[in-house]
Order: sequence, then structure tokens, then C-alpha cells
Amino acid sequence: MIPEGSLLVAESLHKAYGPTPALDGAHFSIHAGEVVAVMGPSGSGKSTLLHCLAGIVPPDSGTIRYRGRELTGLSDRERSLLRRTEFGFVFQFGQLVPELTCTENVALPLRLAGRARKPAEATARQWMERLEVDDIGRKRPGEISGGQGQRVAVARALVTSPRVLFADEPTGALDSLNGERVMELLTDAARSSGAAVVLVTHEARVAAYSDREVVVRDGRSRGLEYTG
Repeated sequence: MIPEGSLLVAESLHKAYGPTPALDGAHFSIHAGEVVAVMGPSGSGKSTLLHCLAGIVPPDSGTIRYRGRELTGLSDRERSLLRRTEFGFVFQFGQLVPELTCTENVALPLRLAGRARKPAEATARQWMERLEVDDIGRKRPGEISGGQGQRVAVARALVTSPRVLFADEPTGALDSLNGERVMELLTDAARSSGAAVVLVTHEARVAAYSDREVVVRDGRSRGLEYTG
């Protein structure tokens, strides 16, 4: 049963790529301020679930509701606007723009939303301070470490104050020490801002930072379970 008051809810999601099912009747829910880890081995459908929840990939069938609004009925433009204004994203390799400085990277979502450069960069520097990377603002991604780059990516994801942060294997490219610090900073910053976090991972040490776990099994995402 889906808990009442959920911020984001998915029911009976199906998604196939050719003859291969990626999601087969998946259910999911998350409340505001909650961190939920989606676990399972590689190829189990975790990332497909995240992409469907975020409106990046439409499911073949099923329903996804965000704040009571059906996502699958939105136009591409409406979903894009939602991803820019309500959702934040952190991926395994950061995906920073190499030509921009770290401060410019963090400020980029605000600039794309029409914010002037100076106030956008001032907000960016505040988030970089919270993520402990305010000292590398003038450097470009090629001049910093992987752990620093991922903290910059987290700051960029949170700079618009999203309601939902989607993190897909955010520590997958980091060593254990850097991965632990990124998870501490990510979850602390998200909780302090009230953002819900959908955390996709196959590592138990990463899932330990969540409030609750959802497990994808049998390689087909059948029967997502609440285990927390």
C-alpha cells in the first residue's frame, strides 16, 4: 500500500526495451524530506525506475504522480520545466561542463532559469561552502579531484532548492573515503533543505545513509519492497 501524503508516487510501472523487461509492475513512493535507497544488482532496472520517476523516460504503462499531478500526461516541455525547477540530479560521473569554472557550473541551473550572473554565482558560492568546495570556485573540472567534482555536482543539483533530488550511483566513481564524505554532505544538505532524495545504489554502505530501502529483484524490478 502506498503511504498517504507521499510527494512522489509510482504504481504498476512497466517498461521494456525491445523484448527485455526493465520494469514489471514496480511501485514506489517517497515523502518530502525522506531519503529512499533503491537497491539491486547492475541491470536490475534501478536506473530505469529513476528515469521514469524523474520524467526522463516515459513508462510503457502505469502511473506516476508528483504532488498529485500525473506526470505521464505532461508534454515534453512541461516535463523539462519540471526537471529544471522541481527536480535535481546527481549522476555517477558528475557531468560538469569542462569549459566552465566550478562556480559557473553550480550557478548554471540558475542562469538557465534567467537569474543574473552575480546573484546566481552568489547563491552558488553559498552551496559550495556547504559542500566544502568553496575554495575551488575558480578552478575548472579538469583541475580538481573526483571527490571534489562530485561535491560540486551535488551543489549544482541543490542550488535551485529542488523538492526531489535524484542521485544515480553518486559515489560509484569514488574511493570509499571520498564516497562516504560525499554521502554525508549530500544527505545532510538535502535534509536541511527539505528535499526528498531518490538514491540509486548497489552498495549497502551507501544505502545506509537512507531512511528506507526499496529492493529491485529478479532483474525485472518485480515487486519493489519496503524493507526499512
